[in-house]
Amino acid sequence: MALLDGVSLLPLVLTLLAAAAAAGFLAGLFGIGGGAIFVPVLYQTFETLGISHLVTMHLAVGSSIAIIVPTSLRSLNSHLKRGAVDMALLRHWIVAIPLGAVAGALLASIASSTELRAIFAVLAFALGVKMLIGRLSIQLGADLPTGLARPAAGFVIGLLSALMGIGGGVLNNTFMTLYGRPIHQAVATSAGVGALIAVPGLVAYVVGGWGDTALPAFSLGFVNLFAVAIVAPASILAVPLGATLAHRLSRRQLELGFGSFLLIVAARFAWSLV
Repeated sequence: MALLDGVSLLPLVLTLLAAAAAAGFLAGLFGIGGGAIFVPVLYQTFETLGISHLVTMHLAVGSSIAIIVPTSLRSLNSHLKRGAVDMALLRHWIVAIPLGAVAGALLASIASSTELRAIFAVLAFALGVKMLIGRLSIQLGADLPTGLARPAAGFVIGLLSALMGIGGGVLNNTFMTLYGRPIHQAVATSAGVGALIAVPGLVAYVVGGWGDTALPAFSLGFVNLFAVAIVAPASILAVPLGATLAHRLSRRQLELGFGSFLLIVAARFAWSLV
């Protein structure tokens, strides 16, 4: 089925724009790439358009990663102006996170749609529970681990994030705060983590899906340019607002709302597996 269909696509375009604005806001607020919103919305959109069920989830994740590239870079720039980004940590992860992202994207490209949806459902459930719990009272150490443990953590964050099509913000926030880092520093640094994940992940999803005959028009591998063109600009425009409000609003209410959303998304994908 053609991806472009005139007036009949208007409700879907409006839905994508609304989701993009919300995801861009969250990108600035939590230092996340917005993928936890992009993926389920894109998946449902592709399903509604009648695209082959074999590639809808792959397209959703790959397109989400593509959208995260400009969103995370914009978010990083907003937080750099406030001087809260841990650049030393990002330098330590400059190899580990991209390697994890490429591994995750390549693993996703060979997984079936069912397997990919199951992975997303499990990880979304875990992250949703984490958001509902809020900041963990436990602390694993006085500072971030050194030696091989640090790049290993970066690799795992990159791997899981690329599998889900997210920017790694929730995972990195959890990792840094467990080792005593301030939440605002964790949020700001997560924007850089998103960039380290999205750029190599984008290339891997393009390569992994190249030549797949089930892909719709306007696709480069598992990245759909039509969806990216609609969602990316709206999400980028909303990022500065989120970054500004991150230092003014109560995070707890937003965590509860976002955590609830993730649990609903997890349930939605779990139901699709039945």
